[in-house]
Amino acid sequence: MTVLVFGGNGQVGQALLRALAPLGARVATTRSGTLPDGRACEVADFDQPDRLPRLLERLRPSVVVNAAAYTAVDRAEREPEAAFRANAEAPDAIARWCAARGVPLVHYSTDYVFDGQATVPYREDAPTAPLGVYGASKRAGEQAVRAAGGRHLIFRTAWVYAAHGGNFLRTMLRLGGEHARLRVVADQVGTPTPAALIADVTVQALRHPGGLSGTWHLTASGQTSWHGFAEAIFAEARAAGLLASVPAVEAIPSTAYPTPAKRPAWSVLDTGRLRQDFGIALPSWQDGLARVMAEIAAA
Repeated sequence: MTVLVFGGNGQVGQALLRALAPLGARVATTRSGTLPDGRACEVADFDQPDRLPRLLERLRPSVVVNAAAYTAVDRAEREPEAAFRANAEAPDAIARWCAARGVPLVHYSTDYVFDGQATVPYREDAPTAPLGVYGASKRAGEQAVRAAGGRHLIFRTAWVYAAHGGNFLRTMLRLGGEHARLRVVADQVGTPTPAALIADVTVQALRHPGGLSGTWHLTASGQTSWHGFAEAIFAEARAAGLLASVPAVEAIPSTAYPTPAKRPAWSVLDTGRLRQDFGIALPSWQDGLARVMAEIAAA
């Protein structure tokens, strides 16, 4: 089996290249043709979706996993065409190739397809209502993958982070080492989810004998605010010896930290269907944080 991973240099992509090893050969793509460790890989530019079918035809993978996306949420408000090319047109081209050749496709989506006005965890069949360009482009990508008609596994996730790359955890560690006091939004609620968990669940789903197709929510268990996540990060970092002291973290409303794109206030996803369909136990977000912090400390 050959698994093609689009976006091999991202947080989820790097975790996938490790987790997918038991399934067979892995082929990675990046826009530059280089992986973070300097190794060469295939080139796939999601700003040019029409070139992707030629790449797929040449490689002829057994499974395709799309971990590439335009994720600059605020910049997407200024660059809607670029966001839709990467998040909707590129997945459409990939999904149509996969459907025509009977190749399973894994595709990742986001909590940003919802408006964040709920008070209970979102189920997969909840109405979508994106607040901005990024969420709208990701919803369009979901729709394109479904419409292609092939076997697909769409995983919506949220608040993704890892020991590498640009993410909230790494930003907090940097700022925590530079400042004695930080202000962090406390009225946005979601579930911090390690990239490694997403990759591990993806492998379990691909190994499932049922050949299922559909959309599932994939996050760690539990919920917190960005403020709560920040406090937990600093506590874990202090215990791991990564910070000499812990900064004071002031809780602020979203209105005190305006951004070009509006964020959903409620990003908690109901993972019941995933757990039931694949028999998967999901760790708490606190356990996930502890594992990632241990990885950082070990490095």
